[in-house]
Parts: sequence; structure tokens; C-alpha cells
Amino acid sequence: MTKLLFICSRNQWRSPTGEQVWRRQPGIQARSAGTSPNARRKISAGDISWADVIFVMEKKHKNRIVAEFGRLLEHKTIHVLDIPDEYQYMDPELVEQLTEVVAHLLAAAGDRQAD
Repeated sequence: MTKLLFICSRNQWRSPTGEQVWRRQPGIQARSAGTSPNARRKISAGDISWADVIFVMEKKHKNRIVAEFGRLLEHKTIHVLDIPDEYQYMDPELVEQLTEVVAHLLAAAGDRQAD
């Protein structure tokens, strides 16, 4: 079971969409959180420890979690998806981006592990 953690700022639109899209996939567990103190669900050390792969929507999210959870991230894979904050929850274009880009990154990681 691969555990995916999706992170955006307020855990309102982008990261919950990632969680919703990927939690339905076989062999995947997904969760989402936000970096903002006002996030619907704020990221915790438990989330970092739980995750196998972390997907952040923007570089600023990676910077924030590295600053807050540096040592916990030492052996974690973090991917910056470069998805701007211009989508609503489950926006079809956002769903398509999250489906394609995350699938590509997971497949590439699987190929590296098979070597």
C-alpha cells in the first residue's frame, strides 16, 4: 500500500481534490493537509511520518514543510506539482492534472525501484 500526502495552503481545493482522486485507486491510501494556520486540516508530524510520497502544489509549500519538519523529511520523496491556486474542488482540469502528473511520477518512481 502506497501512502500519498497532498499539500496545499488551506486544504480547501487542490489537496483535497488530490486526496479524493487518488484514494479510489487500488493499492493507494491518500490524505491531504494544508500549510496555513487557517487550513481546514493543518499538516502535522504524523502526516509526514505516515506518507511514503508527498505532493505539494507549489514550491512555497515545500519550503514551508521543510522549514517546519526538516528532519522528518530526510528520507521522504517530495514532488512539487506546480499547480497554481486557481481551481475549485474537483475542477475537471485540476482532476486531469492530478491524475496524469501523479501517475507519471509514481510510474517513474516504480521504474527506478525496479532497477
